[in-house]
Amino acid sequence: MMHSFIPPERFFPYLTWTEIQSMPNKENVVIIQPVGAIEQHGPHLPLIVDAAISVGVLGKALAKLDTNIPAYALPTLYYGKSNEHWHFPGTITLSTETLTATIMEVAESIYRAGFRKLVLMNSHGGQPQVMQMAARDLHVKYGDFSVFPLFTWRVPHITKELLTPKEATQGMHAGDAETSIMLAILPDQVRLDQAVAEYPPEPPEGSLLSWEGKLPVAWVTKDISKSGVIGDATTATKEKGDRILESVSDGWVAVIKEIYAFRQPI
Repeated sequence: MMHSFIPPERFFPYLTWTEIQSMPNKENVVIIQPVGAIEQHGPHLPLIVDAAISVGVLGKALAKLDTNIPAYALPTLYYGKSNEHWHFPGTITLSTETLTATIMEVAESIYRAGFRKLVLMNSHGGQPQVMQMAARDLHVKYGDFSVFPLFTWRVPHITKELLTPKEATQGMHAGDAETSIMLAILPDQVRLDQAVAEYPPEPPEGSLLSWEGKLPVAWVTKDISKSGVIGDATTATKEKGDRILESVSDGWVAVIKEIYAFRQPI
């Protein structure tokens, strides 16, 4: 099953070149590149978390999507820019330059095939800026190419309603949300008995700076976490994960529909 969670009829590599050549309305077909990472997620989660979330959410969304909307998933790009985690064994990272070049060259291949809408569906919080810069450069180079650098978790969804206020604001990595959704996607790979809660140190009272937010400071994970967890994984449940997966995938259905209808301003 090379398509993993993706419905086989929506898996781009299962098409033949002749099917792609004769595909109607190619300029509006939505091509989606899931992007993840292979990086540490604490002692309780596997390295594959971000990639698994991309393909798990996208597969569920494509299964729900109206069959009249042409949308196809590319194979997941498993490796990402993960050097903030490289002090933890098992993390595999590409450089910014390598990841950018990979995105650019995949996108240019899609463009040459006649497609004009590409979604970069990124699930790793350490690389949205790479997606954004690559997308802008692609559109500058090809003015009729609409590229959407989207973060998986930024579609409409209910996740924060299921978290504690502290987790909703400070849980950044391998906490409740990621652990819960992994219990829904790959439950056999979650070691809940090893789940921990660890939050980053609080900035000084009145400080304008933050680890994440409007005025961030650059950090690597070992600066702010001994376990690799930044959040509370001990409160995760499969019931929450099922609700999160349903909600986030619904958000992606809505976004894919909108991208299909999108027309580049002249």
